[in-house]
Amino acid sequence: MTLRMGIIGLGMMGRNHARVAREIAGVELVAVADAVGDPHKVAGSLPLYDSIDGLISHGIDAAVVVVPTQFHEEVGLALAEAGVHALIEKPIAHSIEAGERLVEAFDSRGLVGAVGHVERFNPALIELRKRLEQGELGQVYQIHTRRQGPFPARIADVGVVKDLASHDIDLTAWLANSPYTEIAAQTAFQSGRQHEDMITISAKLANGTIINHLVNWLTPFKERLTLVTGERGAFIADTLTADLTFYENGTIDSDWDAVIAFRGVSEGTVTRFALDKREPLKSEHEAFRDRILGKPSEAVSLSEGLNVLRVCEASIESAKSGQSIKMGA
Repeated sequence: MTLRMGIIGLGMMGRNHARVAREIAGVELVAVADAVGDPHKVAGSLPLYDSIDGLISHGIDAAVVVVPTQFHEEVGLALAEAGVHALIEKPIAHSIEAGERLVEAFDSRGLVGAVGHVERFNPALIELRKRLEQGELGQVYQIHTRRQGPFPARIADVGVVKDLASHDIDLTAWLANSPYTEIAAQTAFQSGRQHEDMITISAKLANGTIINHLVNWLTPFKERLTLVTGERGAFIADTLTADLTFYENGTIDSDWDAVIAFRGVSEGTVTRFALDKREPLKSEHEAFRDRILGKPSEAVSLSEGLNVLRVCEASIESAKSGQSIKMGA
């Protein structure tokens, strides 16, 4: 079976989704849409529509939604009503209520709804999760992420929390296989916009792991790091280069009782792993395809995307109120 795919939203990310959709086995990109045209010449010989209704009328099985966040609900509900499976770029929606309506619309119709939390498909993070599940780090103590870089002209309708921190929130709960239970945050507004452009988040997961996220649009270099510290050492995943490095705790042989009694750690062997570096966006598309076809799949569900949005909103609320937010309270 070949899935007839459409894409709505032809900006920078829409262009990337279209390129990948053309490369996936079992998928045929048959039409694209954007209300303001096709600035990157994505369509080629394909029909170009100016609305979601036009795209649906072409006859599609699935669609990738790459419109601004404020339109995710409208477009997603239209696709669900038409019986079309959807991969919606993160965040799932502009509000929790909108996200809940999307979850209900797709689940009630037995349709596949997925969210584009593409970091789950980064080779470094996939390998890291596998090694954590195998117990190579022992007990995990802390997960710290840094996601910072220059201001992106493409983003206008959300702040850095929903655009960037949502990646770290999702990948952290996924790596640890544990939900967030408590969030405290601080934000800054340094670029004259209505949305935050910098945030620090301090949090705790249900399994006791402590969390820190440092995210901003105000750094003149790009950094995407995930650091996991545990009883046997620390892993560092660089998702820009898809590199994974393990820093092992060293052992000290000594006759000095005071040193032996000290329960800290020392530097040990450093290992950088050789990984198969597949493009994460391609893996994400394949997971979406497989979920539609009923095959085993790591596609991120709408419910998972909604949980990420809840943590994003709690982070923003914590920064406004100056209080920690307990999830589910």
